[in-house]
Parts: sequence; C-alpha cells; structure tokens
Amino acid sequence: MSGHSKWATTKHRKAAQDKKRSALFSKLSRNITVAAKEGGDPNPENNASLSAAVAKAKSYSLPKDKIDAAIKKAFGAGSDSAKWENVVYEGYGPAGVAVYCEALTDNRNRTAADVRSAFTHSGGNLGTTGSVAFQFERKGQIMVEKSACPDEDEFMMQVAEAGGDDYEDGEDEWIVTTASTELTNVRNALEGLGIEVKGYELIMEPTTPTEVSVSDAKKVMRLIDRLEELEDLQNVYHSMDITDEILEALED
Repeated sequence: MSGHSKWATTKHRKAAQDKKRSALFSKLSRNITVAAKEGGDPNPENNASLSAAVAKAKSYSLPKDKIDAAIKKAFGAGSDSAKWENVVYEGYGPAGVAVYCEALTDNRNRTAADVRSAFTHSGGNLGTTGSVAFQFERKGQIMVEKSACPDEDEFMMQVAEAGGDDYEDGEDEWIVTTASTELTNVRNALEGLGIEVKGYELIMEPTTPTEVSVSDAKKVMRLIDRLEELEDLQNVYHSMDITDEILEALED
C-alpha cells in the first residue's frame, strides 16, 4: 500500500466541473433526489445510497437548503415528483480510449442523441451496452482532508486497519480506495478511528489504463469535457492514463 497519484484524472475532472458550478449543483441535486426515492427513505442514516449522494454533494459544497429541497422532491406529487432513471452509455474516444458514462434522465431519446453527438463531434464512437464496461471495475472512494491526517505513515496504517485497499495523494485530500462492497464498512471503520470523512462514492476505475500521446490526450479531454457539459450525465469515466506530462499539458 502506498500513496501514489492516480488522482490526476479525477483532479482534472473536478477542476473542470468547478468551473461550471451551477450545472454541477443541478446534477448533484438530481442524484440526491433519485437516491432518496430509490431508497424509499428521506433519512440518510437509513438510506445508504442517499447518504453517499449527500456526502458527495457536501464535498462539492452544495448548500444545505438545496440538499433538503432535493430530498423533499423525491417524495413530491404531480409535477414535483421525481421521474428519473439510470442509464449507462459506453463508447470509444480518440486513440481508442474507453469512455463509460452514467446518466440520470427523464428522456432516454434526448440523452442518447446528445451523447451520440458529443462522441461524433469529438472523434469518438458511441458503442453498444457492454462494449467498454469490461475495461472498468467498480470501486469505492473515500475522501479525507489531509490536514486531519498530516502523518502519512500513520494514515497508511489506519487505512490498512480499516480494511481499505489503497490510498492516493490528492493534494489537499487523501483518497482511499476500497472494494465496492466494502465502502460503507471502511468508511465506518475510519470514522471509528477518529478520522473525519469528507465524502465517499462509488466510481468506475479502468483496469488497464490506455497510454496516449499529449496531442491525443487533448482530443480525449475535449470529448470528456463535452460529455460533462451534458446536464443528464452524472459521471464520465475514461481509461486514459494521465501522466504528469499530460496533466501539465492539459492545465496549460
């Protein structure tokens, strides 16, 4: 177990989303509404999916009143009722990079057309169900403020004791990786050790990252950014290996 830097991909994605905070807040609110409705309980303590959705929203500074409003909307009636469904879109971007998209939509036809257009106009191809999913693995991810655990050696031992698989250096945060089925257990164990958890969620992690050139990386990120601008898409994952050289080029 070691603190390494696979965080670059998520870091870039978060930076891009932070520039579109209004759209991000809308996605987070929608995610909370669906989690509350599917779990059948407005109390996060009794609804694991809602708890994770709220934790993720808080990590992006979604205001409490918006969180409360999103939960209430899940149990509204008529025009206020939540009618979203989960849909996955898969495809390939430039240089053969696999792209996996998770959407919450109230209109499959609209969302599919928007996603297909993003792929087509960015040099990619929208694929069929299962075309790239096998290249990803569902993982749990827990965010911990680094200031709360400044001693890396001690934190490494705490992660191991809590049952975490690994951790990454996310600059201001430690990013703990777990098996998808152990996310809640590891989170509870960390909190039991006195570690305050900032946020946690389930992610899709590429099993074999795709090496690309700097020029191709820029093309791939144009596709990713275009997809993330779509209001219906909640999460966009890709298999591109973002090296320090590529990250520097993307930040220029």
